[in-house]
Amino acid sequence: MKQTLKKIIRNVKSINGNSLAEFATTTALMATLAATAAPKLSEMSEGTKAEKSRNEIDKIIKQAGNFYQDRADDEGRGRFPGQSKFNEPVGEDYDNTDASSGGTDAADSTSRAHENRILEDLGYGSSDGWQTYDQDGTYSTWVSVFGKGSNTNANIGTDTDGEVEWTTLFGDEVLGSTFQDGHYVYAVVAGGGSGADVYPPVLYVGDVENMTDFNNVLMP
Repeated sequence: MKQTLKKIIRNVKSINGNSLAEFATTTALMATLAATAAPKLSEMSEGTKAEKSRNEIDKIIKQAGNFYQDRADDEGRGRFPGQSKFNEPVGEDYDNTDASSGGTDAADSTSRAHENRILEDLGYGSSDGWQTYDQDGTYSTWVSVFGKGSNTNANIGTDTDGEVEWTTLFGDEVLGSTFQDGHYVYAVVAGGGSGADVYPPVLYVGDVENMTDFNNVLMP
């Protein structure tokens, strides 16, 4: 009987020992896998956010195109949300309403200067562009698509008429950036001229999370 009990005890100890060793090995492997997978999961999460932000910007661009065409049909010439006429900018303040020959030349020069400042912010100029949401100053002036709300970013302006038109265009649905510090903004380079010399406005949309990475343009 004593021999039998000793044998059973030895077997139990042996089983427990193997189980503990296997458990320790499994735990170590799981910890290694978790440590290895965490950065990959983080990268996937950031990648998903980036893709979603670009998709939302594409939606804004598409709706703006529909709006532009509707205004062309109803008003005789297309314009974008925030514009009262095609030859007025959004974000900056200048006057392209002079349709005379000299006025058209001046308007074209002014529009190009506005566009160049926008391109600087998007990283297509001589600077690195607007890469962080709280960057100290920007080259051009951008306004919120759907309204700033509680956002205190000094680089984002507002345009009440534009906010109303954008929100109505999306059926009162407000698109928010997938990034914690992101926000959708836009600017419109004014069109100008008349007759054969007319040129249309140009819309730029971006996410202030990183304007050089997340932006799109609509040139009618």
